[in-house]
Amino acid sequence: MEIRILKIAQFEFNEAKEFYEIEQTGLGTKFENKIEQSLLHIQQFPLAWPPERKETRKYLVHKFPYKIIYSIQNDIIVVLAFAHLHRKPNYWADRIN
Repeated sequence: MEIRILKIAQFEFNEAKEFYEIEQTGLGTKFENKIEQSLLHIQQFPLAWPPERKETRKYLVHKFPYKIIYSIQNDIIVVLAFAHLHRKPNYWADRIN
């Protein structure tokens, strides 16, 4: 299955990666690697993770306080958000559809 990342979600990822890199050299790269691994898991088993809201699912990223919110639309996995677990919940809900 193909993965598409919304531009706003890509922006969230870039911001988080930059933040981690500023906090500690190399941590941004570790974050990026974890996200890439997570996306591969989602791609291989898209229905394995629990529903979050409506037709979306969530994947909890190991070792980082983030979840990947995605939906499956016509055999395409659409990443709606790279959401921090300790920030405003459901801020991404208007991105559905």
